[in-house]
Amino acid sequence: MFRGGKMKKNEIRREIKCQTLALDAKQRLGQSLGVVERVGEIIAQRKPQTVALFSPLNDEVQIAQLVDELTCRVVLPRVEGDGMEFYDYHAGELAQGAYGIAEPQDGELCLPQEIDLMVVPGVAFTPSGDRLGRGKGYYDRYLAREGFRAYCVGVCYAHQLLKEIPTEPHDKRMDMVVSGNEL
Repeated sequence: MFRGGKMKKNEIRREIKCQTLALDAKQRLGQSLGVVERVGEIIAQRKPQTVALFSPLNDEVQIAQLVDELTCRVVLPRVEGDGMEFYDYHAGELAQGAYGIAEPQDGELCLPQEIDLMVVPGVAFTPSGDRLGRGKGYYDRYLAREGFRAYCVGVCYAHQLLKEIPTEPHDKRMDMVVSGNEL
């Protein structure tokens, strides 16, 4: 997997990016469909009233179909300065926002305590729930907000599931990780 033992966060990010770019479209689609199916099962079991999803970038697990399949309240993030807020999703009302991510432009603000289940992207995860993000800290800060209590499901491709990753005290752990190798 990784050469030379322990790696720093930025080294892991670079290595994972190379491995993700090496996946062909069929591999990405197959793993994404498996993740979507498993996350759908988790949502069906937990019966949340509000689910927080994300608009995937090209190198992230493609979960977009979940947005339209769910019958509960769906909220998506919008970057606002150094923070992020979640807003109600309405079909056709997304626009390119920060970092080229499709974000809701209107809709009602969702407070952290209203979210029952959150699907979280990441660069890498461990089976025990440690998460390595892109380095800006948006999710770590949101998950640390007062009142946040959601069950967090990290999603990734198979190569993004690592035995260990470096963590810091502010890094928030996922309750569950679903990877593309759970097919």
